[in-house]
Amino acid sequence: MEKLKLYNTLHRKKEEFKPIEPEKVKLYTCGLTVYDYAHIGNLRTYIFEDVLKRTLQYNNYDILHVMNITDIGHLTSDADEGQDKMVLSAKKEHKSVWKIAEHYTKAFEKDLKNLNILFPDYHVKATEEIEAMIDLIKRIEDNGYTYQSRGNVYFDISKCEDYGKLANLDLDNLQAGARIEVDNAKKNPHDFVLWFTKSKFDDQEMKWDSPWGKGYPGWHIECAAISTKYLGDHFDIHCGGIDHIPVHHTNEIAQAEAATGEKWVNYWLHGEFLIFKHHKMSKSRNEFLTLETLKEKDYSPLVYRYFCLGAHYRKKLNFSYESLDSARESLKRIRDKIVHIEDNLDTSFGDAQYIKKLKGDFISQINNDLNMPGALAVMWEVLKTDKIGNKEKYDLLMDFDKVLGLRLEDSRRIIKQKKQEKVNTDLVEKLIKEREEAREKKNWSKADEIREKLDNLGVEVRDGAKGTEWRIK
Repeated sequence: MEKLKLYNTLHRKKEEFKPIEPEKVKLYTCGLTVYDYAHIGNLRTYIFEDVLKRTLQYNNYDILHVMNITDIGHLTSDADEGQDKMVLSAKKEHKSVWKIAEHYTKAFEKDLKNLNILFPDYHVKATEEIEAMIDLIKRIEDNGYTYQSRGNVYFDISKCEDYGKLANLDLDNLQAGARIEVDNAKKNPHDFVLWFTKSKFDDQEMKWDSPWGKGYPGWHIECAAISTKYLGDHFDIHCGGIDHIPVHHTNEIAQAEAATGEKWVNYWLHGEFLIFKHHKMSKSRNEFLTLETLKEKDYSPLVYRYFCLGAHYRKKLNFSYESLDSARESLKRIRDKIVHIEDNLDTSFGDAQYIKKLKGDFISQINNDLNMPGALAVMWEVLKTDKIGNKEKYDLLMDFDKVLGLRLEDSRRIIKQKKQEKVNTDLVEKLIKEREEAREKKNWSKADEIREKLDNLGVEVRDGAKGTEWRIK
């Protein structure tokens, strides 16, 4: 079996994956800031992370997966500028921040379910882990990496010799100043807040007692605190979007390693942007689409998943409805072929070596830094080949779907459900009534004509002692 290799952002190269503990993987994925619906660009990242998790499982690793829910502390800038996104959303919708968080968390979890994304073992709200954040800040403080200024607790990046190693940042140039809003409370423009007691706005609804005064945590401390609480001071993999590299993930590493004095995470994986209207999909531009929007346009969530699998997670993906149409047609063809295979499972033949080769090719693709376009190509080879029987095809396809996550075993049900959605029930009932009237008058040609209309609509008619019954074919 080909060994799993993953592109490690920390070293800018593909590396053989070696877990800290044999056959076990500790995985952390950055969750959503729940001030609005997830857009499909956000969801592309969660699909990539799901493929990673499924690939690890396929390689027989036992996974401990933690994801946070950011319901506090994420400002409109990824740094320390702007207002809290939760507060802004609460004002806009005239609700409490707690209600905002509850609503959008449920919506996000619904999106994950619709996309057939495996849920984390722990889906942790930041507001429920304030004590863990305070404890981590104390550890950082005890090791001499913090200072207090104007009521806030800051992380001092000058004390961190390798600050910025994830993003290959030049610390000297950073200290010389960068194009960010000047905060005179900071020693260095890129120092960041661990705990706010004073901020540029006074209407923060969520506040807690702390050794530094009543306030709330900075965004970056929450992921570091939650991950170390549930996964330990040293774990295997941390994931997110590439936009997290220069600030959020860079600051997470600085905090965690300042607290522990040792390496925090072995492998960092990042997903590229979804491009929409020549830009990355963005809520700040108000240029974004949700999964519900796609569903309203008759694209199922699994069509979007298939669309995302068609590009490598480290490549930008251009979104268009034409591309989504192509994905929908491809997935329909796959499901139609699988239903045909299911109907003919009695055909079983094939060279065992060829079957072994197909499985080996699939493993080679997924273990080559999650090469999903290559994995899909192997799946299509299985569907098209005449070298093996339907039983062998079916077994391979169901095995591959453990990683692809397209719910291929549900193809018959999904096709039927899709047909039902397209059938106009009122029209069918009207035609059934007209046909019964024609039969009562012994107008057999009219009855046959209506039966043919129903057949074209995908409706099967059965006449029995209890009258006429119908069902979707």
